[in-house]
Amino acid sequence: MSASESFIAHLIELRSRLLNATVALLLVFICLFPWASDLYALLAQPMLAKLPQGGQMIATDVTTPFFVPLKVAMMAAFVIALPYILYQLWRFVAPGLYAHEKRLVVPLIVASTLLFFCGMAFAYFAVFPVVFGFITASAPQGVAVMTDIDKYLSFVLGMFMAFGVTFQVPVAVILLVRMNIVTVEKLREIRSYVIVGAFVAGAIFTPPDVVSQFMLAVPLWLLYEAGIVVAGWIKPKEQAAKPL
Repeated sequence: MSASESFIAHLIELRSRLLNATVALLLVFICLFPWASDLYALLAQPMLAKLPQGGQMIATDVTTPFFVPLKVAMMAAFVIALPYILYQLWRFVAPGLYAHEKRLVVPLIVASTLLFFCGMAFAYFAVFPVVFGFITASAPQGVAVMTDIDKYLSFVLGMFMAFGVTFQVPVAVILLVRMNIVTVEKLREIRSYVIVGAFVAGAIFTPPDVVSQFMLAVPLWLLYEAGIVVAGWIKPKEQAAKPL
């Protein structure tokens, strides 16, 4: 097979995988569409639970009450379909990988996906109640807290992304060690800098209260430590091959 034919074959394979992933996403979205409003109510529950008696959320644009639940349904569909989407991605790249690379990539993809979901769950169940409680309690007297549903969705997605990425720290640490970019000993040496960076990240990505900043910084630090422990078990082959 010539180079041009091989390139066309790869494009056809890529199109097939993208089509499969898109169809799966659309099918899940269609199934979730009738419950789009219920999904938004579930997403908004941490905020609604902290509003004063009789408090509610508002929609300032004409089309917002329709499109925001639609966005939530699409987001939920993507989360549900993500394992299948990653499987299609894996089927596309797997033929070009060596056996030892396949043994490394599969566990990392699974762990990365699970950790991202754990980060989202941690934000929803642990962080949101604290953050929204602080926000509503900080409102000046005479000010009614009535958050726009579109802005609330943007805030929630940003927090999900921040905590989902934060929970990827062990995977990043393992990759750095496995690729011989840094050693476990060096990671232990820079621990103090990582802790400071974790609290800086907490100050940037969370509201300005100490509790919510700790709720981002402490998991980030603990996940860094967990990554060091696991990386100590998964030694690079070059290091394992060295004589004692």
